[in-house]
Amino acid sequence: MELFETIVKRYSYRGVFLDKKIPQADLRKIVQAGIDAPTGCNAQSVSFVIVDDPSTIQAIAKETGDKQVCKTAQAMIVCVCDKTLAYGNLSFFIEDCAAATQNMLLAITALGYATVWIDGAIRGTVAAKIAEIISVPKDKEVRILLPIGVPETPGKPNVKKTFEQRAWFNRYGD
Repeated sequence: MELFETIVKRYSYRGVFLDKKIPQADLRKIVQAGIDAPTGCNAQSVSFVIVDDPSTIQAIAKETGDKQVCKTAQAMIVCVCDKTLAYGNLSFFIEDCAAATQNMLLAITALGYATVWIDGAIRGTVAAKIAEIISVPKDKEVRILLPIGVPETPGKPNVKKTFEQRAWFNRYGD
């Protein structure tokens, strides 16, 4: 799929996934897209745990409140952040994680799978429990969860405001 077509076709999927295993080669491609994302000061503050073991997927799904998108996921990618300072007193782990996640969302779409970016719903104790399940060191933070699979019922992207409603040349609103 061509890049701009992939961007337009990407959507957040919260439904049921089909029982179709995802090849590890595809999961590697997806995570490599995350690894290839830019990072502040080249700190490379995000690492990834690829979960394709069914019992581990179910344990994580349970911590998410048994969201159907998690219970039926054929794989999950967990983004793990290192909050180490990269430039003076600044850390770019949030930006680094967002850039990596966006690259992976596009890779997932390009490969014909679907996912949803889960962040706010896992912050705090849920993220800590997921970290425990997948043996993340205490000095790192689970930040994003991407459940992946082939959608039972493919969705469509949300309607976006037009370019003219959201972008201008040289001055805001002109």
